[in-house]
Amino acid sequence: MIVGRLIMRFLLVPLGGCVALCIAVLVVIVAHWNRFAAMVAADPQSSEDFIVALFLIGSWYVMTAMISAGAMLFPAALGALIAEAFAIRSWMFHAANGGLSAWVGWTAMADMRQPAAFYGDPLIVVGAGIAAGFAYWAVAGWSAGFWKPVFALPRPGNPSPSLPA
Repeated sequence: MIVGRLIMRFLLVPLGGCVALCIAVLVVIVAHWNRFAAMVAADPQSSEDFIVALFLIGSWYVMTAMISAGAMLFPAALGALIAEAFAIRSWMFHAANGGLSAWVGWTAMADMRQPAAFYGDPLIVVGAGIAAGFAYWAVAGWSAGFWKPVFALPRPGNPSPSLPA
């Protein structure tokens, strides 16, 4: 039983990390949609080649967002490891871990965010981290800890000795 839960954790934790990364990128893309649309509209031929511009600029934007979100994922991995070790299943812990790790990653990659300028607002970055933390909890965090079963049956306790009448 414990080996099965351990194997399940080895599958769920990376899956939860991938989902969290995608959610963080999606939040950043939605938050900067106007800036992205302005980049596409800046090209004079964008009305004619909107689909091509969307794929070229969009793929560059998503790649930049994934690299940046990946740099923010390293501190979150430490929080996920702590949650797995101590079987912390609180959604608030995982959301706070996501927000804090996004802020730590954002401050650590100050040189990397200069050319892109999509990560200039820390509020958007922390919001993306909180959303990513919640997404991680929804996939893998609610059942953290391979040694602590999620749906454990209550053990019958020792009946209290009956007092003589």
